[in-house]
This record gives sequence, structure tokens and C-alpha cells, in this order.
Amino acid sequence: MVCEDRWGGCRGRGQTARTIGGLTRSLSEGPTEPPLIPLTIPEHFASIVSKYGDRPAVITRSPTAGQDALPDTPFDCLPAAVETTLTYEALDLVSNTLARSLRSLGVKKGDRVAVSLGNCAEFASLTYAIFKLGAILVPLNPGFNSKQVTAALNHLGVKILIIGAVTDLAYKPCRGRSNLPLLQAIVPDLNSGTIEAPGVPSLEKVVLLDNSSSHPLISFPRPSECRSLTQFTSLFDGFTQYSSSSSTRPISPDAPLSPSETINIQFTSGTTSHPKAAMLSHTSILNNGALIGDNMSLNPQDLIVCPPPLFHCFGCVLGYMATATHGAAILFPSPAFDPLANLRMVADHRATGLYGVATMFVAMLELLAAQHQLANPLIPLDKIRDFPTHLRKGIAAGSSVPESLMRKLYATLGLEELVICYGMTETSPVSCMTTPHDPLSKRTSSVGKVMPNTKVKIVDPTDRTRVLPVGERGELAAAGYLVMKGYWGDERRTNEVRIAEPYGEVWMYSGDEASMDSEGYVEITGRIKDLIIRGGENIHPLEIENCLFQHPLIAEASVVGVPDERYGESVGVFVIVHKGVEPVEGEEGEQRGLESVAKGKGEGKKVLSKEEVGAWVGEHLSSHLVPKHVFWVEEYPKTASGKIQKFKLRELAKGLIGSAGRG
Repeated sequence: MVCEDRWGGCRGRGQTARTIGGLTRSLSEGPTEPPLIPLTIPEHFASIVSKYGDRPAVITRSPTAGQDALPDTPFDCLPAAVETTLTYEALDLVSNTLARSLRSLGVKKGDRVAVSLGNCAEFASLTYAIFKLGAILVPLNPGFNSKQVTAALNHLGVKILIIGAVTDLAYKPCRGRSNLPLLQAIVPDLNSGTIEAPGVPSLEKVVLLDNSSSHPLISFPRPSECRSLTQFTSLFDGFTQYSSSSSTRPISPDAPLSPSETINIQFTSGTTSHPKAAMLSHTSILNNGALIGDNMSLNPQDLIVCPPPLFHCFGCVLGYMATATHGAAILFPSPAFDPLANLRMVADHRATGLYGVATMFVAMLELLAAQHQLANPLIPLDKIRDFPTHLRKGIAAGSSVPESLMRKLYATLGLEELVICYGMTETSPVSCMTTPHDPLSKRTSSVGKVMPNTKVKIVDPTDRTRVLPVGERGELAAAGYLVMKGYWGDERRTNEVRIAEPYGEVWMYSGDEASMDSEGYVEITGRIKDLIIRGGENIHPLEIENCLFQHPLIAEASVVGVPDERYGESVGVFVIVHKGVEPVEGEEGEQRGLESVAKGKGEGKKVLSKEEVGAWVGEHLSSHLVPKHVFWVEEYPKTASGKIQKFKLRELAKGLIGSAGRG
């Protein structure tokens, strides 16, 4: 099986598991073609600009909300969505101007520049501006509170912070969070004219992007009242001046750049409570994005709608770097995730691709289904029916994607070439990936095969020197160009997971449990630490979650181990029901469910009881997998990439069970 690569040639799609010592072991090596790009990101970007300068590179929209979303706001005060389009040439010129402005603020090669913004044209332009200077981009989750921002800035010795006046919130367009209290916590006197940040000694400048016009319910001081802050408009006065002669001159960093140097530090949002700062290089980010785009067969005609955030590897590498290395366009429908904005962007631009994590896709599918019941659909039904005629490509990543959801995406949205990407921030991030050419069974049950110029293996978690036989579950590790340089300022934790082994290979151990088949396809079966041991028997949460996801009334399910006096651990599940479904307790729920059915299909409110949840698992799986505890929730604590933070759910479960016992 072959596919065309970006050099115009053909390459293999990966080798089967290698045989070691007469036994087939779970070790797979990707092809060595195409070769790695031996350039820095700015050097490669210059070549793309020369080829595709007049083609759109980035298309963004500001948030917008209707009267129903902001009922207390006069209609004429509701913000209209503003669309910004940057061609590759414009992106180059804008980033040149911003780079010169940042240099005037004292930014040099190696300096850390933190950016706390949503998906917007300014963030997209700043990315290349910072890279061109050889500074290190530090994207921060805009949802961080003042303590988290302060800790991040101090840990990395950040020199410049670029932040929005308002943090846009997912599912809540135009109802953001004011960052005034956060800024006052870092810079107590915003009107002194200088930056005095006693809690962050390294901080020299704070640049404010005033996005408050998109948030009519939030007031923010005028620039004249924040003289300590540098206004973003002073760096670049809008996006109308990029024809100036100064912008056309290439940027020369104060010292030569090398592909092996750190250019990006990503905080691992992670499923633990202790984020780490992974150092990624030009080589790792550039090539990972390019190889992802190869596997998707991206081309300059593609228009890819990307709701995952730019401050995370999903948005900036799988999204931005994959499209930029292929001359394709990336479309950001709103600064934070809004299912309606995403679908409108797909419809209005007749997009060819769509990205998301499972929860994003579920929200979009539910919104689409609701349009058929509305007298005045928010998206014209004819445009919805057209989706399969233009929407083909996409990536699902960030968490497991059940087969039933994959099939809905194929059928409803037309995403027949949807691929699964697997990886971690520390591997830049993708190490395994499916392709549109893989058999459907593999595309819905695995994360594909190892990527080119990469190796993966499955090892015994208790003895990492032992590569397991094919089919056995163990810890997944990856090696190659994509492995991070380490965690900034944390040698101990770096050495725990980034291990140099014989023959000079450096392996990154994921903590993920996985298995590999004889063809090299990898299946992720969960986090090793999330394994539930009930009475000495191993229970894999993902198996139960995939079962519950197929229940017609359940939107999402997350399974965790709960302390149990008899068995050591028992199964607990946190359930989110579909819209229009009422979760109920005990016999009342069963009785109301029967009454609903008796009224006829489509009449009465659908209900779901905890007993029904257990019965569903018992019917489709074995009895020992039936949850002992069922908890109703409306949302999960999640990382930026959509991964559920199960350590928080375990703590919540302990508290709920304890409260019930005391009651």
C-alpha cells in the first residue's frame, strides 16, 4: 500500500511487527521515506510562501451570539462576526512586522514569549513572528487562572506575555471571562507606565490584545487607564499595513537558527495534576506536521476547519503546521469551541476538512440533528445536505473515538477520509496514525501504524527492557526525531520517561496501555494507571466506555476505579446523557421510562436510570464489568486536547460515595 508524498514520489505505509529471537514482538519501524526536512520552520515557511503566496493560509472569525444567547443585550449591541483572511504572502508580511516590533521590545533568540489567546489571526501571525526571531513560543491555555499563569511564567523565566483582555469560553460565544483580575494579580499597578511584577521577576512587558468588543457584557478599562500594558495595536496597527516596504524585508535573528534548537515549549495539560513543560524543536514540529499532512493527502485546495486550540499540539501541529507545510488553508471558526460557529464555517466556505475530539463531534452532530426540528434552522438545511459533497478529510484525536461515533461522522458529515491520530505532547505529538486507505475495521478500532522515521514498541510496564509478543497489552513507547528534548528545568521527570537505550536510540514512554497486531496496527486500551483491579482481575475502562457510548441515550461515559472494601476497587462511571434525556434514580426511573414508551415513540420525555446503565453493560459485556456506581454529570474536567482528567473524577467519586455513606 503506497501513497504520494510531498516530494512527488511514493513511500510505504509502514512495516509489520519485527521478529526478534524467533518470536513476533510488538516492535514496528516506519518507513524512512520521505526523508526528514532539514530546515528550520522559517526557512521552510519561506519556500511555501514562494509557491503559494496568493493562496489563503489562515481564515478566522470573531465570536458571535444571537439574542437567545445574550437575552439581556440590545439587539443592535450584539457583535457581528468579523472574518479575517490572510494569504501566505500576507501572513509572511504580517509576521515580519510583528517580529520587528517584538525585537524593539527586547526579544532575542532563546527568549521565552508567552501567548495566551484563542484561535485568532493575531495568534497565527505571532507564531511565525516568534519563530523568525528564534525566540521560544510558549502557548498558554487562556483558561489558566492567575496562579497558573504566574507559575508558568516563573518556571520558564518568560520575558514577554501577550494576552487578551477577555478569555473566550467554549460553548459560550461572547460571554467570556475578563482577564482584568488576572492582570492585576500579576501587575498590581496597571497605570504606572512600567511593568512591576513582583511575583514574576523575569517579566518585562505585557502586551494586551483588546478583544472586548466581542464581549458586550464585559467592561474593560480603556488603554489610557492601563499605561503599564503595551497595546497590541502598537505592535501592528491592524491587518491593513502589510504592504509597507519594511515588512517585505526578511527577518534576520540576532544569531543563526538551527533545526535542532528548541522553538516551542508546550505545557502538558496531561491527565495528571502536575503539568510539565516539554521542549520541542524546529525538526520535530515541522516534520510531524508535514508527515501528518502527507498521510491526509492535504493539498493547496484544501480548506480545513480546526476548532482544537492553537495553544495545544492538536491545533498548532496537526492543524496549523500540517496545513502550512502543504499550502492548504486553516479555518478557525471562533476563538473558543462553538459547535454552531464550526458548522457555519464548514457550510459557508464549503470546507473540505474538519478536525475535532470526540466531544466536539458529538456536540456538532447533536446540533445538526436539532436543525431539522426548527422552523428557522440556524444552518440552511440545503447546506447541511451538501456537507457530504465537499467535506471529506479530517482528524479525530485527543481521546478514544468509539466506532459508533466514527460511523456517524462518515454517514452524517461525509468525512469518509477521517483519520485517527495518536500521540502525546512529548512526541511532537503524533507517533501513530491511520490513513484513508486503511481498512474500515482498522480505521475504527485502532490508531493506525507507526509514522515514517519513527519507531514504536509495546513493553512490559514492570520491565521496560522486555518487548512484548504481538497481541499482548503493555506500555507504548516511541523513538525518533519526534521525541522532545526534555522537560524544561526538570531533569528528574525527564529521565523517568525519556530514556536513552543501546544503539543511541532515545525512547519516550507514554504511560498508555496498548497492543499491536501482526500487521503493526496499534490499539490504545487505556492509561496504565487507570486500570481497575477488582478482586485481582484487571478491568479496562475503555472497554466499558465504548459499550456505554453505543447506548442511544448516553452521549459520553467515563469509567474510573473506586475504592471498595471487598474487592479493593470497583467500577464507577460518570455519565453524560444526550440533550432531551432526563437522568433519574431507581424505581422511579424505571416506571417513568415505561410510561414514556407507553405514550408512543417521540412522545414524552426520555429518561435513563442508573439501573438501566448497569443492565446495558451486563447485556453486552460480562457481569463483573457492570458499574457498581453510576454518577450523573453535565461535563467532565478535561485537558486542552479533550482528554478527561480521570484523577479528578476519582477524587470526585470518593467524595460522592463518602457523602452518601454519611447521609
